[in-house]
Amino acid sequence: MADKLRITLVKSTIGAIPKHRKTVEALGLRKLNKTVEMPDNPAIRGMVQQVRHLVKVEEI
Repeated sequence: MADKLRITLVKSTIGAIPKHRKTVEALGLRKLNKTVEMPDNPAIRGMVQQVRHLVKVEEI
C-alpha cells in the first residue's frame, strides 16, 4: 500500500448525481484537471471507488 494517492478530476461533475458531486468536492477537487494528494487509507479509497468514473488515481 502506498503512502499517498494523487487524485485528478478528469471528467466534469455536470450531470453526475448529487452524492458523487459532494464526494468529489470532499476530495478537494473543484475544477477539471486539478490534482490533489491525499493519504492512502480506507476512507479515501472508498471515496475514490465511488467516483472512479470521474477521477484518475496514481499511487505515490
